[in-house]
Amino acid sequence: MTATLQFDFLVDKENNTLTIRREFAAGRQLVWDCYTKSELLDQWFAPKPFTTKTKSMVFSPGGHWHYAMIDPSNGNEYWGWTEYLTIRPIDFYTSLDAFSNEAGEINDKLPRAKWVTTFTDKGEHALVETVVTYNSLTDLEAILQMGMEGGMRSTMERLDELLASLIFQQ
Repeated sequence: MTATLQFDFLVDKENNTLTIRREFAAGRQLVWDCYTKSELLDQWFAPKPFTTKTKSMVFSPGGHWHYAMIDPSNGNEYWGWTEYLTIRPIDFYTSLDAFSNEAGEINDKLPRAKWVTTFTDKGEHALVETVVTYNSLTDLEAILQMGMEGGMRSTMERLDELLASLIFQQ
């Protein structure tokens, strides 16, 4: 099923951007909900075998999502902070993404990025395009070295699984 769905991971080193396009076998509203509701994000937003837990989330302009990805092998928690800038339901949102600690303090030593996440229809499916812009080529390359492409592939596969189960329950 997932093998036929579009997945593009494009690196533009001249503009310090990543463009991630992913098609999902679900309607746009359901995919939007999976990206914007903490109880759904906690079920898919981490590469396997990691899990995710939300500490707090306010999905509105000026709001945030404070979460941790947890490594089940050792219990280590990797905290993140997303600040929501603009939101147009079910079309797009923009955000600033950062690494943080459990208290929500931004880690300035790790790359920060602006995300523009757009949701469109592709027939009966939804297409999500995320353009991630880093402050420098060094930041972009650091994220690539951390395994961003493989992590995104695994994370998107988890979303496929969640969407299939949610559609089955309807």
